[in-house]
Amino acid sequence: MKGNIIYKKIIPARSPEYAEFPESLHPDIRDFLAGQNIKALYTHQAEAFFHAMDGENVVITTPTASGKSLCFYLPVVEEILKNPVTRAIFIYPTKALAADQYRALLPWVEALGEHRLSVGVYDGDTPPAERKRIRERANIILTNPDMLNGSMLPNHSKYGFDFIFSNLKYIILDELHVYRGAFGSHLANVFRRLTRICRYYHADPQFLCSSATIANPLELAKKICGRSFINIDKSGAGMSERTYCLVQPEEKLNKDGIPYGKESIINVAADLLPQLMERKESFLAFARSRKNVEILVKETRDHLDAAGFLGTARKEEISGYRGGYTPLERKSIEQRMISGELLGLVSTNALELGIDIGKISTTVLAGYPGTRASFWQQTGRSGRGSGKCTNYLILANLPMDQYIALEPEWLFEHSSENAIVDPNNLLIQLAHIRAAAAELPLTLDDGALFPDLGETIPVLMKVDEVRNMGGRFAWSGGLYPAGEFSLRNIDQNKYQLINKETGKNITEMDEEQAFHEIHEGAVYMHDGDFYQVVKMNLESKIVEAVPFHGNYYTVPGSETNIRIIHRHKKQQWERSEFSFGDVNIADFVYMYKKMQFHNHQNLGFEQLTKPLSKNYDTEAA
Repeated sequence: MKGNIIYKKIIPARSPEYAEFPESLHPDIRDFLAGQNIKALYTHQAEAFFHAMDGENVVITTPTASGKSLCFYLPVVEEILKNPVTRAIFIYPTKALAADQYRALLPWVEALGEHRLSVGVYDGDTPPAERKRIRERANIILTNPDMLNGSMLPNHSKYGFDFIFSNLKYIILDELHVYRGAFGSHLANVFRRLTRICRYYHADPQFLCSSATIANPLELAKKICGRSFINIDKSGAGMSERTYCLVQPEEKLNKDGIPYGKESIINVAADLLPQLMERKESFLAFARSRKNVEILVKETRDHLDAAGFLGTARKEEISGYRGGYTPLERKSIEQRMISGELLGLVSTNALELGIDIGKISTTVLAGYPGTRASFWQQTGRSGRGSGKCTNYLILANLPMDQYIALEPEWLFEHSSENAIVDPNNLLIQLAHIRAAAAELPLTLDDGALFPDLGETIPVLMKVDEVRNMGGRFAWSGGLYPAGEFSLRNIDQNKYQLINKETGKNITEMDEEQAFHEIHEGAVYMHDGDFYQVVKMNLESKIVEAVPFHGNYYTVPGSETNIRIIHRHKKQQWERSEFSFGDVNIADFVYMYKKMQFHNHQNLGFEQLTKPLSKNYDTEAA
């Protein structure tokens, strides 16, 4: 390995703590659990059941692989068996996670019977006939925030959604820690709209949430869901022995033996992964960008090819996993990993969430992921069985990584970070006030949900988007205000990259990313294969590429020059000077090619062209 282990920490195994099945638990649920070889509950699962049955809102922050899903299933299925019209909405941040949880619920459906428990995934990929079945029959609806915002709430009085909201008993919000920043602020306002609609149908659902370990779970849950919560953070689940290794890349020496830099974290990981594969250790490696995922897969496969007959591992036993792969590709990769056909995956943080990809014995983090919460989530993907596990953190030549090299216990002794949201951000709140007005007429009572309602109503009336109907403000604007914004601040314009020779869809990406990665002349990597873009149609948003067999790929670079034209005002504040005036901003975007040879030495960047430049004047403070 092109690096040295500078610190090793072993966290010993911990025995599980059990609790008896609650006396009130339905006999059929007891029988199902016994059939799954579950003879008792973990203490936190029993605690969550009691609080949920008492009508309390619960947020669970026990570690990964501690059985948090069962904390949801027990009270929800208990209520459904008692009252068959009960409805529960399970919200997951990604389609893949919802599909994974659907597979986990199927044994419950088979054991209890579809006439007693019906489940369905309701998202953009669900066929119309299945959507109709779910709306009419499903007790448990698995969906994502985007579908709740853009489909379910705007159509609450149509297609059977009125029955769902009238009988909504539980809202399950998994992976709560994901909802931070703009995404979390949007979701908080979606739940404000949901609260209005539930009140209209005389429903008052309970919230059950789960999260990775964060510093402020109660605060975050309250801000997003608008309710008070209790926190369950003491886990009764057992844990296998876990070893953590911090790896410092080796120094590079010139011909005189003088160091001039360090090995890249990708080179270190590409040297380590083949060793794990030779030892038949299942692994999950995390890279911090889509590009690095592709480079690491390619470099690892090149290492295995170079070993030839001397090695036993095959390059087909490793794959990438990231956004940009088609749903069918991702599903195939997941199944191959679960079946053991693959030894390991290289992923972005797409697999940081709890998708089931089988038992993993090792994780490799190519660089510190940025937060302790993400570090524990990523390393928590290994050791989910009874065996020991090892986790490698390869330290990049960046300030945070090198601080960890000097103070490694900072990573293990301090608590995770706070998750911050701002539901009252005026622009975000305005977007949802407009959507809420289209769902149900607004009244001044809604000011309790939307604090800036009093300021926004006059503005909306002035532009003829709402009209006053005796103190009720009804929507009179466009047909679909909920579709005019993205919860994730993602560009709605999608570009398709097509293999010109076969017609196969290679990937899909938003407009900004497309202009950076698949413009004409770009060399794009996908699952270790190279494609060169030959045509980019801005009207149809179809990009054509052909297989490429050169020894380089392209990456974007950019440069921004800011020139002060005129300064109107300036003010000193402590050590900073603030100015208001006119500036000229010139943006340049370059395309570089990065050379690659079979000895795995990257020979830097070569500038090819300046495909885009912007030059504009503006007022700035």
